[in-house]
Amino acid sequence: MEPLESRVHYNRWEDSSQEEVRVAGTVSSTEASCCRKVSQKLCTGKLGVAMKVLGGVALFWVIFTLGYITGYYVHKCK
Repeated sequence: MEPLESRVHYNRWEDSSQEEVRVAGTVSSTEASCCRKVSQKLCTGKLGVAMKVLGGVALFWVIFTLGYITGYYVHKCK
């Protein structure tokens, strides 16, 4: 997720009385802060390490199962 500062565009026209600031995206600040809190909670600290380990183990078993099934059908005796 890119920082909010890189998504803010500031244009200053030749006439100094008119300035324009645009913020890209439609996510409100409360939704962004809620998502940020959840991601920080799940991706840092001991809970973050546990989530990464469980994700890695789950990914291993998915790949292992797909490989086993594929190998079974590829090397199946006729």
